[in-house]
Amino acid sequence: MTRQTRPAARWSIAGLVLVVAAVIAIWPRGEDPAPAPDAPPAPDLAAARADASLAPCPTSDAAPPAGLEELSGVRAECLADGSAVDLAKTLADRPVLVNVWATWCAPCKDELPLLASYAAEPGAVPVVGLAVQSTPEGALELLSSLKVRLPTLTDPSGAAQRALRLPVGLPASYLVGADGAVRLVESPRLFRSVAEIRQAVAAYGGEA
Repeated sequence: MTRQTRPAARWSIAGLVLVVAAVIAIWPRGEDPAPAPDAPPAPDLAAARADASLAPCPTSDAAPPAGLEELSGVRAECLADGSAVDLAKTLADRPVLVNVWATWCAPCKDELPLLASYAAEPGAVPVVGLAVQSTPEGALELLSSLKVRLPTLTDPSGAAQRALRLPVGLPASYLVGADGAVRLVESPRLFRSVAEIRQAVAAYGGEA
């Protein structure tokens, strides 16, 4: 190596040392990773529930009849208070008309008040709503705006709609007989009057 190239070599070595030092300075030291941001808190539904003032969800301690075996153990949530309920126990002991709806379903908004009017009649079978594909806050807001106080379940996991074999298109109604038989009301699929609800309940075996 000539005298002219020795200073250049020294500068090259010095530059390499600086690069290594910089890499060491920024290399991770093994510290714990920064904590992930907290998930957004669940909405406080107390005010919405008070405003909606829904009827409590029915339940029974009796063993569900044989017809409700497929719904036994299927969990839903009572919209009135957020409690977990067993779908079979909610629908056991007497005929029940179950109406499945969603907040995005325009025909459902017309049908729900009719169902509430029917349920208030003497001799009517109980009506239980099942809100699917909807948030609890959205369901409460809709029921409040319609002034519908029917006992209502929500289906956050989708288990209830799978167990009921929900058809394409909403709304959908089911008549649960005292024997536990669950029948989809196919005619009419959409109730347009309280009289149609009475007729369907009678036709599908409902009794007060």
